[in-house]
Amino acid sequence: MNALRRATFAAGLALAPIDAGGAEPAPDWQALADERTVIRIADAIDRAVDAQDWKLARSYFADRVTADFSSLSGQPAATIASDDLIGAWAANLKGSKTSLHLRTNHQVVIEADAATVRSNGYAWNRMEGNGDPLWEVWGTYEHHLTRSSAGWKVNGFTFRMTHERGNPWVKSTPGQ
Repeated sequence: MNALRRATFAAGLALAPIDAGGAEPAPDWQALADERTVIRIADAIDRAVDAQDWKLARSYFADRVTADFSSLSGQPAATIASDDLIGAWAANLKGSKTSLHLRTNHQVVIEADAATVRSNGYAWNRMEGNGDPLWEVWGTYEHHLTRSSAGWKVNGFTFRMTHERGNPWVKSTPGQ
């Protein structure tokens, strides 16, 4: 039993803050809350898109967004109305075409009222009708957000593809 007490005491010392007397700086609760909020927004966009809830997806964006999907489409980045971005997603992902987006390994930088969220992502699209019904893509996301009286809003969105596999017809054909 003494060995267990010594091991417990040693583990407690190893896990204790260096200065448990309060000399460590207090956490910046606003910075932690902002970081959690911008990560939640990046993740919530994926959930709204997969649910085909276009009104909810649109609510996370400023009125205009710089969108860069050049690694997928070959088209250069452009600043467009967010309604147009969401409209393009809605036209592609509808009816018989379904998707699943996953995101991980978020890195956040916040400077005053601007934030950048970088993350790794995976997207799966499925649609029957022309051979293999699956198309998958892996890559990195970068969301740029600004804080206003309406809260944090995405005003920049980049996806950089690193790998893809599956049927390109699923990628390029809108759902019916």
